[in-house]
Amino acid sequence: MRKFVILGGGYGGLAMIQGLVNGNLPADVEIVLVDRMPFQGIKTEYYALAAGTASDFDLRIPFPHHSQLTKRYGEVTSIDLEKKLVRMEQDEPIEYDYLVIALGCTDRYHGIPGAEEFTSSIQTFSSTRKTYQRLNDIKPYGQVHIIGGGLSGVETAAELRESRPDLNITILDRGSRVLSAFPSTLSAYVEQWFRDHDVNTRSHISVCRVEEGAVYNGDEAIYTDAAVWTGGIQPVKIVQDLDLPKDRGGRLLINEYSQLPDYPEVFVIGDCASIPFAPSAQAAGAQAEQVAEVIHALWRGDTPKIHKIRLKGTLGSLGSKAGFGLMGKTSVKGRVPRILKSGVLWLSKRHFG
Repeated sequence: MRKFVILGGGYGGLAMIQGLVNGNLPADVEIVLVDRMPFQGIKTEYYALAAGTASDFDLRIPFPHHSQLTKRYGEVTSIDLEKKLVRMEQDEPIEYDYLVIALGCTDRYHGIPGAEEFTSSIQTFSSTRKTYQRLNDIKPYGQVHIIGGGLSGVETAAELRESRPDLNITILDRGSRVLSAFPSTLSAYVEQWFRDHDVNTRSHISVCRVEEGAVYNGDEAIYTDAAVWTGGIQPVKIVQDLDLPKDRGGRLLINEYSQLPDYPEVFVIGDCASIPFAPSAQAAGAQAEQVAEVIHALWRGDTPKIHKIRLKGTLGSLGSKAGFGLMGKTSVKGRVPRILKSGVLWLSKRHFG
């Protein structure tokens, strides 16, 4: 049997499995899915778990079942590309004939002293559970600071406001406005929503260090009961440790077929891959579907045909009743994008579950 090992059961990993098994999977191929947990966590909704408006169970999708699919649970510690081995923390190494690296991302702290030690994270299921505990144990009228005014920071602040109307919530952002990657009209809409719901925003904040109970903007101490880090991401440490060419964001350089150029049996998808899209669940899923088509073509002995990946847009929520989005070049605001986001979540659960 040829072993096709997939590292990571997130959006890219599950889309990879579906693309393989739905396309006449050769009988001599065994797919091995490796993940630290026995289910997919819906990462795009971790902000709701952190705020307390969604339960842990609500954000789980069971992994699929297939006669040629084996699941291995545990922590990956390293990848030996020369020996074609995946090393595990407390288990035997896994040999592979083909490998997909779809391990996602982790927080990027930009070398800021104390940021990792004294802020809370929403990058993993485990860290988000701890963030939920921290935020919801804060006494009434406590101070919460969200470091980073991108999509995750905005959604976390809005959801926490809905969960805890008693707290003082502030977004600290280094730019001139929240959602700097979006059109200014969307930023203005979100800023107005924050003003209407007593969420503060502070721009041009350059966080230089974090201590227990304080975030420092230069010499200014901003006192806090809890700080949540949404100030940047990077590929996971296993990818960081690979001595291979990477882009400025630390993502692995790949060829047109999403292979490592010097190791064509290894494919990289999602947040670990240098692709012309911002890291997102949608980009990971779309790339995985394309890679599955490439692999089936290679197995048939055909030349793979590459289609251009087209993303449908980005949606964000402001609590349960409002949202915003960018569909192509069209900005959408209000109730409709929130309903659309709920619909996408429902479809995702139905599709993967």
